[in-house]
Amino acid sequence: MSGEDMAYDATRITYLDGPEAVRRRPGMWVGSVGERGLHQLVFGAVDEAVNRILAIGGGSVDVTLTRDGGVQVWDDGTPTPFRAAEGSGNTGGDEGPGAEGPGLDERLTSFHAGRGPDDRRTTFVGDFGVGLFVVNALSSRLTAETRDAGVRRVQEYAYGVAVAAPSIPEPATGTGTALAFWPDLRIFETTRCSFAVLAERLRQVAFLNPGLGISLTDERTAGAARSVRFRFPDGVRDFVAALDAESGPLVSSDVIGFARDDPRMAGSMQVALLWRGFGAERVLGFVNSLATPEGGTHLDGFRDGVTDAVAAIAGERGQLTAADSDPGAGLIGAGLTAVVSVCLDRPEILGATRGRLGNTAVRNCVREAVRECLREAFDERPELATEVVERVVRRV
Repeated sequence: MSGEDMAYDATRITYLDGPEAVRRRPGMWVGSVGERGLHQLVFGAVDEAVNRILAIGGGSVDVTLTRDGGVQVWDDGTPTPFRAAEGSGNTGGDEGPGAEGPGLDERLTSFHAGRGPDDRRTTFVGDFGVGLFVVNALSSRLTAETRDAGVRRVQEYAYGVAVAAPSIPEPATGTGTALAFWPDLRIFETTRCSFAVLAERLRQVAFLNPGLGISLTDERTAGAARSVRFRFPDGVRDFVAALDAESGPLVSSDVIGFARDDPRMAGSMQVALLWRGFGAERVLGFVNSLATPEGGTHLDGFRDGVTDAVAAIAGERGQLTAADSDPGAGLIGAGLTAVVSVCLDRPEILGATRGRLGNTAVRNCVREAVRECLREAFDERPELATEVVERVVRRV
């Protein structure tokens, strides 16, 4: 091979921008072009809807799998205007006062108009943080509709590009946003989502966000559509109770739980737990509703706090002395079911698969809170403390 053949300069660089940059390498954005990537596309649209709901403190998201292979996501939160308001730092200004950040049209058509800075109200439904731009780019067709202040607006797109000017505003009732999209069969190996996979993740998100109601309807089946709806007022307490229903007998039927804000970690936490016999430990961690299967500082802090509380009360009762072996989290966690959910302003999610939380301040904050909560529970329910401590001491 000659030196001329090996030459590489700017003329050989292909610059991709807009929808084509996503369509050329879809796996970079949704993980795969199989069913898993298809689900990430759905979660990307649901992610935006859930965050609109959480911004106003509660409401509903409805997801529908339509007969023609499309997906519709509706929420009754305050819509993002199609065009950004004047003074927001974006062009436009025809959607009325009060809008901040990029408009809905810009979010659907621009790389640079995704979610703003994270805060503790920001929920990650999918694993990849897919934005509306990716959803639009990987769909053969997408329709966006908003209803607000008695006015309905609609915009249609094909392959990530608007096909016409927005529709003329027309009178309408209600408030909310609807996105209907049809994943592109030229990109995805299948456009048939798994009802079970979507339902399980949406149920999980509802557990982690007590102000949220969320439904999934499947119109693809013959006969009547099947539908599920989730709303859990007690949040992670309900989550732990549901997990426990899959397991063995209880030590106590009461779930211990608490919620707390802590400015030291710039966030909040929800924790719930119970012991249920001698089965394996089952502790699930989440950050901003994203599962952390590899653990992280929130789960480290949780186990530290449980160990502190159990060891302290055992020592006070003379059931665990300095001469005994340290029971450690492994023994104390036997039969333990728990959910630890933290919501942070600036989550540091580590690893190629975004599976581990790295915020260092979180560990001590969770540790202190869990230790205090468990000590209070043990003081109020000495029979629970006796059962847990005796199980640990017998196994030391």
